[in-house]
Amino acid sequence: MEEVVVTGMGCVTPLGNTVTELWESLLAEKSGVSNIARFDTSAYDVHFAGEIKEFDPSPYFTPRDAKRYSRNIQYVVHSAMNALEQAALDPKSVDPTRAGVILASGMGGMEVYYNTSVTLANRGPSRVSPFFIPMVISNMGAGEVSIRLGWMGPSFTPVSACASSNHSIISAVDQIRLGRADVMIAGGTEEAVCPVGIAGFSSMRAISTRNDDPEKASRPFDKNRDGFVLGEGAGVLILESKSHAEKRGAKILARIAGVGMSADAYHISAPRDDGEGVKLSIENALKDARISIDKVGYINTHGTSTPLGDVAECSAIYKAFEGKVDHLKVNATKSMTGHMLGAASAVEGIVTVQSILNQKIHATKNVFEKDERILLDVCENGASNHSFDYAMSNSFGFGGHNSVVVFAKN
Repeated sequence: MEEVVVTGMGCVTPLGNTVTELWESLLAEKSGVSNIARFDTSAYDVHFAGEIKEFDPSPYFTPRDAKRYSRNIQYVVHSAMNALEQAALDPKSVDPTRAGVILASGMGGMEVYYNTSVTLANRGPSRVSPFFIPMVISNMGAGEVSIRLGWMGPSFTPVSACASSNHSIISAVDQIRLGRADVMIAGGTEEAVCPVGIAGFSSMRAISTRNDDPEKASRPFDKNRDGFVLGEGAGVLILESKSHAEKRGAKILARIAGVGMSADAYHISAPRDDGEGVKLSIENALKDARISIDKVGYINTHGTSTPLGDVAECSAIYKAFEGKVDHLKVNATKSMTGHMLGAASAVEGIVTVQSILNQKIHATKNVFEKDERILLDVCENGASNHSFDYAMSNSFGFGGHNSVVVFAKN
């Protein structure tokens, strides 16, 4: 079975639109959460989000084309091209039938749906754009990237809410392991910071309402957390078989040692109280990686800042590691980016690889009073140097979809 490695990464995030910007901002404990500038929020209960700032589509889209592609697609094309550049991979140098694109999205072109619905209601069906359907369907990010590259290998779009990107990575790993592809582009994208996104998550009381201090609203593991902060963006990883990467002399950033999945089989939005579904996905990932619990030194948690989710996840980690957690550090990237939904786990996978490369763990921001039920080192006191060879990236979606990827030092 082929070993899978990471050779390139790219992103668009509330903390910057390159991997370097993202990583440096996390180490500096900057927040990408601020008052929403894209639309008037005065009638809404929530006025802030992890909004993408200063994004320029022009390197990959003409002004005319930018109007025909949703932000969802623009973000992931930008990320994919940057990832290919870091991987020093010429798309024409690979066998196009053995190169594929699996890119996830939890919501698709959500802003376009909203804007088009307004147009339909106010101006009638004749004013609906002929580009409406291609702009909103979730798979079009993967479609557009494969079209641009001419890659004809496996291409599709996992949709599993906030676990979508990890499922994209896992699916891409499977294609390489099974010998169906040499190179895969994996990741996810989201554009949910829009009127209907804010209104919908606010109505279900899932997101924080700390309008008085947005930068302190996303507070995973804190005793007084009150919900997640909605974010957006994209993250992409270039995955290759190790033999393919070595043959072309690529720099290997990390290995993917194992993957794990499970279902809570419990509730449409709430996690299992006992964390058994999350525990199972962690155990499955460890089994796939063929490593013991003492080998994993770091976990980038799902860590959303929800009252139920953080405790359930940390309890599951504690149980899966049999209480042997003295060597383990965990953190929550969402404390600074907000929750990027279908893009979250791809971006957090990038952060996990950066942590392995630098042997450094960024802080979890906004832990003012740690929840006493959380028995883990959540890195609330700042970034720290940490020596480790294996790390996990956790991601769990509404509907009980659980996913874990184990990255390893090369």
